[in-house]
Amino acid sequence: MLFFLVSGMSKFRLTFGGPARRDYDVVVVGAGPAGLSAALYSARFALRTLIIAEVIGGTLIDAGVIDDYLGIPGVKGTDLARKFEEHVRSYDINIVHDRVVDIRNEGGVFRINCLSGSEYVGKTVILAVGSIRKKLNAPGEREFSGRGVSYCAVCDAPLYRGKVVAVVGGGNSALQSALLVASYASRVYLIHRRDTFRAFPAYVNLVKNDPKIELVLNSVITEIGGTKTVEWIKIRDIRTSEERKLEVNGVFIEIGSEPPKDFFENLGLEVDEKGYIAIKPGQATNIPGLFAAGDCTGGNYKKKFDQIITAAAEGAIAALSAYEYLMKEKESIEGPTY
Repeated sequence: MLFFLVSGMSKFRLTFGGPARRDYDVVVVGAGPAGLSAALYSARFALRTLIIAEVIGGTLIDAGVIDDYLGIPGVKGTDLARKFEEHVRSYDINIVHDRVVDIRNEGGVFRINCLSGSEYVGKTVILAVGSIRKKLNAPGEREFSGRGVSYCAVCDAPLYRGKVVAVVGGGNSALQSALLVASYASRVYLIHRRDTFRAFPAYVNLVKNDPKIELVLNSVITEIGGTKTVEWIKIRDIRTSEERKLEVNGVFIEIGSEPPKDFFENLGLEVDEKGYIAIKPGQATNIPGLFAAGDCTGGNYKKKFDQIITAAAEGAIAALSAYEYLMKEKESIEGPTY
């Protein structure tokens, strides 16, 4: 049997018959800029807050030098992630390293089940799970993952000092990765299926002026090969269909991301045409009490601009919405206060 015990201005404590369960006012799923910001603001609203995430920092740990976060120029992604985490931990917020596999609303509360078998209970949930790296799906990609194929330039670039590598993609992340890898490698092939880039002009200029980076445009990788580690790639010119082999020691794949569509569908979330969570004003979703923030969100209401500063802002807004939601629930139980 479920009982609600209201304590203080904003604390909703849950007591269950039988074995005690771990319960929170707000459970934040994800610990990138959106999730950490949401947790910070939730704690500042005096809400009992839990973060569940596999990795602290989200995509920040894959970023190189960040120069577009206001007030902290030229900071490494890993350093900014550490600053965010330290700030959050100063509020004594619980952080659990686990993967959320299911969220169900039962009796007015959310039951959050994790891969480890642990279950947590929250009156509200803020989803800030980001997006998933896209794959080339080329022969050899999966076989050589971790043995020359990488999706994290920040993590693995130092391993290729003095070596020859390829970077695939044409957006900001691809060009940032090419610049970072070029600071270690002897040569970088930047492979892009078009002859123009989607990246910011500043990155394009830097890449074109880097003597270590060779542009391989209008081309795609058709195979990745080697013995124990990556030794070569085959590329095809999409205009002429001509194929050639390049000897490389590593391949960094930076072709964008996509949301965890199956996970969202299983939760019953409304999504947009690309599979991102269709948020409403206040970062609300179609499920009352469940909010979303950051790169995992989309919809007609939102202009999608996946940046650290926008993710952090959305996390703060989601926390405010969760607080207001809880206040309305409190009022419905206790009646209005004047």
